[in-house]
Amino acid sequence: MTTTHLPTLPLGDTGMDITRVGFGSWAVSGPGWRFSWGTTDDAESVAAIRHAVAAGVNWIDTAAVYGLGHSEELVGKAVNDLPETERPYLFTKVGLVWDPDNPQAAPRRIMKPASVRREIEDSLRRLGVDHIDLYQVHYPDTGESLEYAGGGFGAVSPNATPLEEYWQVMADLKAEGKVRAIGLSNHSAQQLAAAERIAHVDVIQPPFSAINRSAAPEIAWAAAHGTGVIVYSPLQSGLLTGTFSAERVDRLPADDWRTAHHDFTTGLAANLRLADALRPVAERHGATVTEVAIAWALAWPGITGAIVGARTARQVDGWITAGAVELTRADLDEIATAITTSRAGTGPARP
Repeated sequence: MTTTHLPTLPLGDTGMDITRVGFGSWAVSGPGWRFSWGTTDDAESVAAIRHAVAAGVNWIDTAAVYGLGHSEELVGKAVNDLPETERPYLFTKVGLVWDPDNPQAAPRRIMKPASVRREIEDSLRRLGVDHIDLYQVHYPDTGESLEYAGGGFGAVSPNATPLEEYWQVMADLKAEGKVRAIGLSNHSAQQLAAAERIAHVDVIQPPFSAINRSAAPEIAWAAAHGTGVIVYSPLQSGLLTGTFSAERVDRLPADDWRTAHHDFTTGLAANLRLADALRPVAERHGATVTEVAIAWALAWPGITGAIVGARTARQVDGWITAGAVELTRADLDEIATAITTSRAGTGPARP
């Protein structure tokens, strides 16, 4: 499949126009670390990235912590032999630091200036580039570990770096030309406002899907400040693809982080009810449930693009045209009713 004209929007005031869907590379990061998706095939992963780019996707989102550097290496391998005019924008993240001697330990949320400068040099090397198009703070600095499986995001240590200090470092990296734009992922509206007083927040990256709608205040803040918004997990880690079932969850490998997450345990039944409710909408549009779930996130005012993961070229083909699916008011009303009746997730059911 080759697509050359995917819909695009300006990413805030960064000067970058991005396709409404981008390739997310967490799922291809491989095994052997705390938040792995299980075993992957590197050749297949590189092929999936190249397929997405050939199909018109013009940005890839990754992070230093994904695969403890392995995801960035794969992204670099996938794109660096492309002609410069055909290379996608590369977005990565900083601030989750791991112990190489204990890869199964949860990474720590650290944004000390010296640590940030070490991380960016490592990311530049792994990606094989001289600058990063969008550099994002992965989580607010707490100085403590990140825990998905436990349902929380760590306590704040007295040694945590204040936001104002680490955001100034990010602004310095931009001024030095090491990065083109800077962003904040998983930060609250209050934290975004504090950062904006130091330097403009070019982009935010919150989680957002028909299941997890809790970032609505941050998206509204971004829309009011000329800030681009790329959301992650619009498919809620696969639950909104229409291909999951309780039986499939039972078959997930033990080293897949999803096996311990509440979305796949106590919240599973409600989430699957919501996914099933998207089927009639998909049928009316001649689309897949996956495409409708992504289109729902993209229909939210203020959202520029959505990060969608894939491990194979075939999975890319399942969502590549989601940005062209235009949900009607009636569609959005129907989905809002399904959200309410299914009792899936949290947050407003409609903008």
